[in-house]
Amino acid sequence: MKSSVSRIVSFLVVFSLLTGCAVKVEHVSKAKFSKRETSSKVTESETYFTDYTDHTTTAAAYDFSSSTDTDKPAYTDKISDYTFLAFMANREINDGNDIQEEIAMRTGVRIKETWNVNQDASEVVGTMIASGDLPDFIDGGNGCKMLAENDCLVAWDDYLKDPAYANLKEMYSDKQWELFRQADGHIYWANVFSSTYGEPTTRTHNDEAFWVQVRVLEDANYPVIETLDDYFALLDNYAKKYPRNDDGTKVIPYTALCEGWRYFCIENAPQYLDGYPNDGSVIVNIDDPSHPKIIDYNTTPTAKMYFKKLNEAYHAGIMDPEFVNMDYDTYIAKLASGAVLGMCDQNWDFAQINNAFIEKGFDKKGYNYVPLGLVAQKGQTKNQWHSYADVPNVSSGIAVTTKCDDPDKAFNFLNACLDQDIHDLRFWGIEGIDYLIDDNGLYYRTEEMRQKWQSNDYQYNHVCTYSYFPQWSGTSHDGKNAMKPGDQESEFFATLSDPIRRAFDAYGYTSYGDFLRSEHIKEHGIWYPMYTYSNQMDTTTNYGLAWAKMGDCKHEWLPKLVLSGNFEAEWANYMNAYAECRPQDFLDEMQRELDRRNRLG
Repeated sequence: MKSSVSRIVSFLVVFSLLTGCAVKVEHVSKAKFSKRETSSKVTESETYFTDYTDHTTTAAAYDFSSSTDTDKPAYTDKISDYTFLAFMANREINDGNDIQEEIAMRTGVRIKETWNVNQDASEVVGTMIASGDLPDFIDGGNGCKMLAENDCLVAWDDYLKDPAYANLKEMYSDKQWELFRQADGHIYWANVFSSTYGEPTTRTHNDEAFWVQVRVLEDANYPVIETLDDYFALLDNYAKKYPRNDDGTKVIPYTALCEGWRYFCIENAPQYLDGYPNDGSVIVNIDDPSHPKIIDYNTTPTAKMYFKKLNEAYHAGIMDPEFVNMDYDTYIAKLASGAVLGMCDQNWDFAQINNAFIEKGFDKKGYNYVPLGLVAQKGQTKNQWHSYADVPNVSSGIAVTTKCDDPDKAFNFLNACLDQDIHDLRFWGIEGIDYLIDDNGLYYRTEEMRQKWQSNDYQYNHVCTYSYFPQWSGTSHDGKNAMKPGDQESEFFATLSDPIRRAFDAYGYTSYGDFLRSEHIKEHGIWYPMYTYSNQMDTTTNYGLAWAKMGDCKHEWLPKLVLSGNFEAEWANYMNAYAECRPQDFLDEMQRELDRRNRLG
């Protein structure tokens, strides 16, 4: 525990440096979730592991009565304060947050969110189960299954059948909801990031890619980058021309994260490079659509080519020499410094640096990243780095725990999160304060509103997105506006920095997804993505044991491959060590699950 707390404190220090916020840590030894009911006034509460101070500069008081966004009467009962925990990087908002209080008045629920970024979810969940100390809501990550098996979660089944919770039911099709069903026949959670209402409007790429700072593309006159050779040559050429940033920071052409579960940053590119989507743990070959087949991407010729290229980049001085032992905090600090020209990562894993870029003016210098969809061979036209279809991750999501003393009220809140007026409050804000409506009924912001919404202080004191609670992408119920401002065409382009806008214009793109040049596949097979099955495996089965050993093997050997002075010999040693993990036990089970899911379709 002391070691874990030390790492969390380190994260908070780095986070405070990046965002310019004042942070203190209290009650770090307390793993306690308090529950209480209050009036609309906010009271102090204990949090899990960390407690943030209020910021010295508070947002101005707002008169909510002047807003026209008041379709529903204020909630007349006492407001219940519920706790929520997720194992991701995010920020805790201040007590008394304006929009949080407005949502509480309308729904009768106020959520105290806590974020645990450094510990593995399953380890913390195990401790929580043993102690019986649970939050009211949790996104348990790879600990969701453990929570369900230990009777710590409330089943969704009756709520999904009840018309009063129609918003929740609408998130997924009947077939998709079946994928969430556990071995005991019940559904215990829902992933909140894969539901589109109305027409798709997404202009972001929140998933994995090879990323590059847009200034690098601009300097090279906006070339089309197809392969690893193209990509590393681009980074190397820029770094040689401009070895240091304006502030003297030494440029790092390419870095990679190997730490813990985030080692996907170095590990899973081969599946994408061969043109396949992110099934995560395997490739699914659909040359015969009626009989899809599991393929191990760890042993393909492309996998060998990819790691050989990383090896060459390392020895050419292109790759960060500190990548092997770098932890997540150091990685984020390097990205936020503007030093790193490129990396392979999921956008959600590093997106928190964008506000730091704005605060420091780095966005005006072209330090922001755009995604590239690289392929294994020149001329290979198909790739699926960007998914245009909804992709439910059925292995984890928001859940209500048995510690919650009023599950009906908790599920009512989850359902209310998808009401249009609450959804608008979360993502657009308050009409007249955070957005306006033109004569055609379209939402828009002034430049002053946009700048406020991006301000750290404003976000802490005014903005409350409840980002891990049910939400929609796509088009609002009015059929005109995007559910989220970033997907509204006018707002999307208005918030782009000048270097990013020049890149969009140069390439003729209208979304970040365009940079990846991926196939426009509107619907994946019912099995997709397969990592939602492998994520739930444990070592009590032969295939789960093989999966764990495969992970341990790759953690050990992949950095060795990059560092090796004799790649061919080291690759042979790696393949021998990998074979000893009995990967076929895992692959055979994945084929059985693929066949089972395929039958559902």
